[in-house]
Amino acid sequence: MPVYIASQVEIGQRADVFLARAGTLSRSALSALFERGLIKVNGVIRPKSYRLQEGDSVSADIPEPVPPEAAGEDIPIDIRYEDGDLLVINKPRGMVVHPGAGHRAGTLVNALINHCGGELSGIGGVTRPGIVHRLDKDTSGLMLAAKNDFAHGALCAALQKREITRIYLAMVRGAPEPPSGTVEAPVGRHPSKRTRMAVVKNGRFARTRYVTLEYFPGRSLVECGLDTGRTHQIRVHMAHIGHPVIGDPLYGGGKAPDGRAGQMLQAYKLGFNHPRTGARMEFEAAREF
Repeated sequence: MPVYIASQVEIGQRADVFLARAGTLSRSALSALFERGLIKVNGVIRPKSYRLQEGDSVSADIPEPVPPEAAGEDIPIDIRYEDGDLLVINKPRGMVVHPGAGHRAGTLVNALINHCGGELSGIGGVTRPGIVHRLDKDTSGLMLAAKNDFAHGALCAALQKREITRIYLAMVRGAPEPPSGTVEAPVGRHPSKRTRMAVVKNGRFARTRYVTLEYFPGRSLVECGLDTGRTHQIRVHMAHIGHPVIGDPLYGGGKAPDGRAGQMLQAYKLGFNHPRTGARMEFEAAREF
């Protein structure tokens, strides 16, 4: 619960104006909180027009937002495998995985709800039913979805134990040297650019293995294996060693030579043990570049 203390310069200021200047909520949003009695001055509910005194303690009990439940939509999806426990989907480039700010519809989750009905695990919550792991909007390729909580829990545990194989293809700028190696560098939120991740001292442990497969003028095709699954991990790590993914302007990759939108990054191999039978399952998508 945020608490703000009025200083001498704020004597006589309206409580709603004071909070609007001190925090991130608009006066209209604050007005609703005042009406619900969620804002107090010195522990007492006051109207928004209350005039502050020096040293007044203003607290705001801001409720957690309740995410809207995702709805099914008739969107075609490329399902590579399906049984009573799980699905393997080949996600196209440009599709968002689950609803969020700016993407309330048209996501993979909306398509899965339409396809599976109520047969999706609930562990991910109402906006991420069935989602075991994510791919960025502009990354294509293979990913898992779970139809029940048993499968979801087992697959998430396998991810944590690094028992799920995830291999990516990336077209990067330049020629990595050495041609194969391991990037082990902690990844966290960029200190000043909040839409980006970065290699930062206090970030989470992250490790990417890469092998150069082919060379082209000014670029190389590399295969990347994930030992961890941090947000934007491959994109951050390849940029960190000086070879950003082509088509990724966020991390210095610029535009793709063929004009396609999005980074040239594809999750093209996926391997895991089936959560119920234990059978090893391997999938490979057709190479896109």
